[in-house]
Amino acid sequence: MEKDPKSKSSGKGQRIAKAMAHAGLCSRREAESWIEQGRVQVNGAVLTTPATLVTERDRVEIDGKPLPRAAKTRLFLYHKPAGLVTTSKDEKGRKTVFDALPADLPRVVSIGRLDMNTEGLLLLTTDGELARYLELPSTGWARRYRVRAHGKITQEKLDKLAKGMTHKGVKYGPVEAELEKQQGTNVWITLSIREGKNREVRNIMEALGLQVNRLIRTSYGPFQLGRLAKGAVSEVKDKVLKDQLAGYLKQKGGV
Repeated sequence: MEKDPKSKSSGKGQRIAKAMAHAGLCSRREAESWIEQGRVQVNGAVLTTPATLVTERDRVEIDGKPLPRAAKTRLFLYHKPAGLVTTSKDEKGRKTVFDALPADLPRVVSIGRLDMNTEGLLLLTTDGELARYLELPSTGWARRYRVRAHGKITQEKLDKLAKGMTHKGVKYGPVEAELEKQQGTNVWITLSIREGKNREVRNIMEALGLQVNRLIRTSYGPFQLGRLAKGAVSEVKDKVLKDQLAGYLKQKGGV
């Protein structure tokens, strides 16, 4: 075999990174990084490109271990506490979300990320490809937050966010924002976004002259934080998955 092997099968295959994500090993982005690191072999040859197509007839190994069969798609709600980073490993040695998860949980990847100091709802899944699908702005799912920030603001100013804004050269799409209350020198705001850009909520608040001192994600699309205890995990039932992710699951071939 050559270094970047073609699939042995004449049938249609799928990109190796997608196959790894479906197997629940990692996200597609992480899979591409693993390939760059030389950790992936197909039919005995070290892979150098994520563009390679594979089928069930190909022998795929990661770190010398066979690629698991694609796992059943499972989705979990996690109430992330502040102080944890949303990454599998942290180069600074900080505690991660995955360090804090229950030991009996299957291998999961996060759907998007929450900043270390952001708390609230984080979705976890056994299906890395689902994570990629739900992170895309085209999915159209709103992310809702409660924000406590130092400063003062009026509803009139918050209403202007509905047209979107640009801050420090970054363009942000329409935002729904409602002033809950003024509490001493702080304000509480309920806010809904659909893009999920890096530090989007904090940057938008900064543009309004507000300094965020607490940020809680309360929902991601149809999934709600509700009364889930801090640090707790709750699995989404199959019926709810089928109702909310019918298009994706049909494409994949079932839950």
